[in-house]
Amino acid sequence: MTTVFDVAAYILAKQGEMTAMKLQKLAYYSQAWSLVWDDAPMYQDRIEAWANGPVTPALYQLHRGHFGIASISEGDAGNLTVDQSETIDAVLGHYGDKSSQWLSDLTHREKPWQQARRGLADGQRGNSEITLSMMAEYYGSL
Repeated sequence: MTTVFDVAAYILAKQGEMTAMKLQKLAYYSQAWSLVWDDAPMYQDRIEAWANGPVTPALYQLHRGHFGIASISEGDAGNLTVDQSETIDAVLGHYGDKSSQWLSDLTHREKPWQQARRGLADGQRGNSEITLSMMAEYYGSL
């Protein structure tokens, strides 16, 4: 099974260095659209609804304390299938030129993050899961 590290390695190979927040959001959207277009999750790593948007904690632990990310030592883009690469390419085509803040703001307007954050104040720390079913239902309806 592909990991979020493989996805991140592919994104960075295609886009170059970016902020940690942008990498998190692009990995999230890769997962979301894989559920819709490929009818399968791209990776099994948990996604949580943090104050600044969706975050995959496993990826966060790898880049914690870094603002800019140029490469991911744990990931191998070669582990992706052709369908997965095509999905990420489409995600990058749509979201890749957006800023990390723009992507974070977008996730805040979308139902999966809002549902997982229910009951938390703006800016409050939280680690509720954004489930695959929440993502598939919402993005599949767009």
